[in-house]
Formats: sequence, C-alpha cells, structure tokens
Amino acid sequence: MTTETAYAKLNLALHVRARRSDGYHELESLFAFCADGDELRAELRDDGELTLAIEGPFAEDLSAGEDNLVLRAARALQAAGGTHLGADLVLDKCLPIASGIGGGSADAAATLRLLLRLWGLRPMEIDFPAIAASLGADVPACLGSRTMFGAGVGERLEPVDLDLAGTPVLLVNPLVPCPTGPVFRGWDGIDRGPLDPLDWKRGRNDLAAPAIALVPEIDEVLAVLRAQLPSLARMSGSGATCFALFASEAERDAAAERIEVDHPDWWGMATNLR
Repeated sequence: MTTETAYAKLNLALHVRARRSDGYHELESLFAFCADGDELRAELRDDGELTLAIEGPFAEDLSAGEDNLVLRAARALQAAGGTHLGADLVLDKCLPIASGIGGGSADAAATLRLLLRLWGLRPMEIDFPAIAASLGADVPACLGSRTMFGAGVGERLEPVDLDLAGTPVLLVNPLVPCPTGPVFRGWDGIDRGPLDPLDWKRGRNDLAAPAIALVPEIDEVLAVLRAQLPSLARMSGSGATCFALFASEAERDAAAERIEVDHPDWWGMATNLR
C-alpha cells in the first residue's frame, strides 16, 4: 500500500486585483501548506483499471464518480505517462468540502505524487505543470505544497524567501457551505493594491467581506480566533475556513480546546505549517 498526504492549503494573504473577461480573476496570494490534510492510499493494478473509494468524516459529501479530481488526475497522469498500469485508490476525506483550504486540489496533487511513485514513472518525461493546471487553479501550488507566491489565477508561482515551517496553526470551519462562485461574484471590484509576499502579515483577504456577507458565521469564527490572541487570524481562500497562527503549540492547543468546548459543532484542526 502506497500512501500520500494531501496537505491542506492556506492563503496567508489573498489580494483580488481585477476581473478578467474569461470569468476568472487576477489574484495575488501567498500560499502555505499544513503538515496535515486528507490521506490517499493506493494499491497497484496491472490491468490499467482505476477505482476510487472514499472514507472518512466527510466522505458522504463527495462523489467517487468520474468527475472526482482524484480520478481525473489519475487518468491524466496515466495518459501522459503512457502506462498500462492502474490502481485501487482510497481517499480518507478529513477536510471539509469546498472550504477554502484546497481540499480537492490537494487531493489531485497528492494523486499525481503518489501514482508517480507507484507506477515508477520518470518525472522528467511528464509535463506536471500542464497536467496540474488542467485540473484546477490551485493544483499547481498544491503539487509542490510549499510556501509560494502565486499570481494570475494562481498558476504563476514564485518561491519566497520565508521560513514558516513549524509555525503552529489552528484551522476552524463553522461547517456552513460557502460556495466559491458567489463569493467571487460578490467581490466589489475595487483593486486595493498589490501583495508584498515578504510583508504578507500586512496583507489581507479580499474575499473575506463577500464571504461573510454570504456566511455570517465566518465573522463569528474570526472573532473567536482573535480572542485567543494569536499572532494573526484570517480567512483562507474563499472561505469558510479561517486560521490562526500562534507563537507556540501549547497556545495553539489551549485555544483549540477552548473553541471545541464552546463550539462543538465547528470543525477544527490543530497542525503546523510545512
């Protein structure tokens, strides 16, 4: 059994700069990744068949059909690698669906990393950036799952001279649906300026206001997180997951315990940045 973690993505800052004529938005973001996320397992098949089973706390919210990003990523890699091998895939869905932390994109990226090893493919012979970009805007960043500055729709990636590895972080989601499309459509169209990735704490998430307008519970989550006195609390992506960075794991864990007692219906994950 071969395994791979689909690391949860965070947008430490997310600036929306413009609406594009193709319906997408010009963005600037500092991507960071958590040490934990969904888990993917695979067993080799020699008949070329691909199967997917989903388990875990959020399995019921996700289809295992052909539109699942895990299967789409597997089929794209199978074609690009020219392999006749297949796999029985199992996704342990630990992250909430459509929650602003790149769950589906991270799953797709983890599938590519896992099957590359399982099938013994040569990475230099495969155009991984092109495959990743074809699967979704966040998949290229999730492929490396390292701190990166992203521009465009997130596909133009640059390394950043920041060492955030090991930073204690607490993720909290009120488990209220926050669909991405309406959040982007709710952006007011005002360009509030560029993001300096080296000064990201002074940045912002321009999607927070439209997300809160759709899901007021996000505002409550942010207020509760800020009451824990972290170094920073902000919403990730298009919501509804919010995160707080702490100076120590002890402070993070104490905050997580308090929030779990006060809000047992919320989802939370105490982890560290990679």
